[in-house]
Amino acid sequence: MPRGLRSLALGARTRVREAFATARSRRRDPRRRFKRTDVSVQRVRHEDVWARVSTVGRTGERTFVLVPGIGVAATYFERLAPALNEFGPVHALDLPGFGGVPHPPHARHMSIPDYAALVGRVIDELGLVDPVVLGHSMGTQVVAELAAQRPELTTIVLLGPVMNRHERRVPIAGLRFAQSSLREPRRVALLAVGAYLLCGPRWFSRVLPEMMHYPIEDTVPRIRASALLIRGEHDRLVPPEWIEELAESMPHARAWEIPGAAHSVMHAHAEEVARLCVEHARAPQPDRDEAELKRYPDAEIDRSEEDAPIADPLGAARGRVTELVGILTDDDSLIAEGKTQHAEATDPAALRDDA
Repeated sequence: MPRGLRSLALGARTRVREAFATARSRRRDPRRRFKRTDVSVQRVRHEDVWARVSTVGRTGERTFVLVPGIGVAATYFERLAPALNEFGPVHALDLPGFGGVPHPPHARHMSIPDYAALVGRVIDELGLVDPVVLGHSMGTQVVAELAAQRPELTTIVLLGPVMNRHERRVPIAGLRFAQSSLREPRRVALLAVGAYLLCGPRWFSRVLPEMMHYPIEDTVPRIRASALLIRGEHDRLVPPEWIEELAESMPHARAWEIPGAAHSVMHAHAEEVARLCVEHARAPQPDRDEAELKRYPDAEIDRSEEDAPIADPLGAARGRVTELVGILTDDDSLIAEGKTQHAEATDPAALRDDA
């Protein structure tokens, strides 16, 4: 970029950051108490890459670490994280190349073990003692690899584990993803579009082969942790026979199917997923006879959250814009502010507390 244009860009970036900082300082009250919707953001570095860690909650029975799938960001857990926060603190990750986090310099590839090493570094850096580590989609590969490398981890959760070894070809996987997407809530589609735009096709296409060729079926038998596997009823990427095959190959696993859910099972069905996760974390280690796929009771499904209207849509939109500006200006405090605004706007209880 020419020097003149670079100076203009840096100046504009500085002015935007200052404008948002001024608005933020006007809203802040030094006497304000910590609320359950408050989100903090920090970075954890490992070699030449780093992860963004968004945290909700401070205390609790057990800590959760959430690892998203290919192309998407921690925002995919925006409903699950508050539900898990009733149990303990939650750390949701944005990995290199996703959610506005830079990919490795010099166009270096990142393999699934590379991502697992970074997640392990997050656990070490934050001083987490035996957290429950949860992955979704490609994140299940990362979590499986991490658990195989770290036998001290005792509890993991795999949501929509990929890739089905019987359909490990890009055209078929694309078709299955499209079929599943038809069953996703509209809000998930909006989240996906924004996340994929931040990721960009170039980095997505570099990571896709790593996900497609990773043999998760060879990794999970080496895991000694207590594992919970969950699929959505309409998840065509993760058919019932595939999740049962994985569960049966693991020493200690449970498998559940949630009615009405698709691949992004943790969004519209956050309460059900959170309930299964908490019960799993508290339960004794499962035996091999518990690997058979069970169906979550239809009568206990809460369908009120499926595409339910947002309590404060303007506040939620303002939060998204603030977060995006924080990403584009590389300002973690703005990202945290935007995430907190969005959490408050989508939580009716938080709105009542402010009234």
